[in-house]
Amino acid sequence: MLFQESVKVPRDRIGVIIGQDGKVKSRLENMTNVDVEISDEGVVTLTGRKDSEDPVLAWKARNIIRAMARGFSPRNAFTLMDDDARLVIISLRDIVGSSRRQIRRVAGRIIGEDGKTRKIIEQTTETMISVYGYTVSIIGYYPGLDYARKAIDMLISGVPHSSVYSRLESMRRDLNRYKAQIWENSEF
Repeated sequence: MLFQESVKVPRDRIGVIIGQDGKVKSRLENMTNVDVEISDEGVVTLTGRKDSEDPVLAWKARNIIRAMARGFSPRNAFTLMDDDARLVIISLRDIVGSSRRQIRRVAGRIIGEDGKTRKIIEQTTETMISVYGYTVSIIGYYPGLDYARKAIDMLISGVPHSSVYSRLESMRRDLNRYKAQIWENSEF
């Protein structure tokens, strides 16, 4: 059975998904063995090819499209080709309601002045964060991805930035310990 799925994307992100001279779309099709059709209304249809041997590639294609639709550059979105990389999309509308003012206020807390807060979360947790429209999206690896999600949840719930930064320092120490354990357990 062929994989087929449609993803609705914002119209202003169609150009990013296609890329200059169709390069991004072609690269995605070649890397994932999936055909990609994009309508003018922003519906992206992914269809697995008959000769595709790995169905996971089609799911990766879907996540790469979703990442680009949520504001990531193609370069950052293609990191999802790595088997361990994950994408998390948080709907601010689901958490704080449909008030544009409230969504803008919470998004501003996550971004911080001149992007400071987002940058601190990204550097501390080794993730990439995009705040686009009414969503916050994270690309990363375990456990940094979970730490970034916790920090963002704290900001959404109104915890002061200083407390979030303090918690991030603790998370960074945990992340370093986790990496050290992996290194010690490896066969090198």
